[in-house]
Amino acid sequence: MAEAYIVEAVRTPVTKRRGALAGVHPADLGAHTLSALMTRSGVDPAAVDDVIFGCVDTIGPQAGDIARTAWLAAGLPEEVPGVTVDRQCGSSQQAVHFAAQAVLSGTADVVVAGGVQNMSAIPISAAMTTGEQFGFPDPFSGSEGWRRRYGDAEISQFRSAEMIARRWDLGREEMEAFALRSHQRALAAIAEGRFDREIVPLGEATVDTCPRPDTSLEKMATLAPLTEGGLVTAAMASQICDGSAALLIMSERAVREHGVTPRARIHHLSVRGADPVWMLTAPIPATARALARTGLSIDDIDLVEINEAFAPVVLAWLKESGADPGRVNVNGGGIALGHPLGATGARLMTTLLHELERSGGRYGLQTMCEGGGQANVTIIERLG
Repeated sequence: MAEAYIVEAVRTPVTKRRGALAGVHPADLGAHTLSALMTRSGVDPAAVDDVIFGCVDTIGPQAGDIARTAWLAAGLPEEVPGVTVDRQCGSSQQAVHFAAQAVLSGTADVVVAGGVQNMSAIPISAAMTTGEQFGFPDPFSGSEGWRRRYGDAEISQFRSAEMIARRWDLGREEMEAFALRSHQRALAAIAEGRFDREIVPLGEATVDTCPRPDTSLEKMATLAPLTEGGLVTAAMASQICDGSAALLIMSERAVREHGVTPRARIHHLSVRGADPVWMLTAPIPATARALARTGLSIDDIDLVEINEAFAPVVLAWLKESGADPGRVNVNGGGIALGHPLGATGARLMTTLLHELERSGGRYGLQTMCEGGGQANVTIIERLG
């Protein structure tokens, strides 16, 4: 049976909006991780079959196939192609899936997967709002088929987060406590050097800068809700930030030929959809389906990385999955560490791999909510 292995995984620090990475061109931001990835792996860059990068809001400096331009900006071989994918927040997790699928199919042996996002340079949803000048205030306006199916329902991540909080009976204090815990875990991980092996510093950016050491439940309680009369506040949402991450995926044959030691095996990969109006609930059925297909139970999973787009997303998933909160986002999540849209999937996978190695766990599961009501699930098995 064919296997797809993770050989190397690196990332930049994730820095806050207008922080140390804000002025770095997205191509150079991606190039930094690509260069470090190939150097650390020791694999000849000319052996790479393809570079697959996730990116959202691919306009301006993020347009023109950022996977290709980042590879070339790194000074790597021109004969290696690149392609950019957009599955919204799950874009670079999907890049890992495409890379693994290419290897599993036997059509490629060495594939780079990752993502990049400079949210300081290109504001969130910039690609969607660009349509306003053409008479389309959002991607759904003017679609008769969409209107027939979903009417005039508001499509908003903020509304979805609020709907989830209400449906799963999540109180504001519970969600604020979860958000605070994310910051506390992230700060502890940074202090203990848990991210040091996975981070490749870039200029003044040497550590993650989004976690807030001065936050508290008292401060969170003073924030106004994101929607009128709501429960969800900015303190419960992922932070806008900048960053990049990349992984090297190889076949068993390539691992032997290049004399490298694989660090993990892709045990499972899948993606599922759910109601796009609810938008952020898809990790729940996607996780259940992934576990059913593998024959694993949630108790077999040693570590989970689920993107903290909003606190209610993770808390609802915890209620439905029955996962041990002590195994979930053990080093903090997007609320504290930030969510550089197109790079987050690869960042989570990089952190998951390194934490499995640090803790000695066997199986790690990653999932995240995505625009359009979708969710990827990846299960990796640590080797060695």
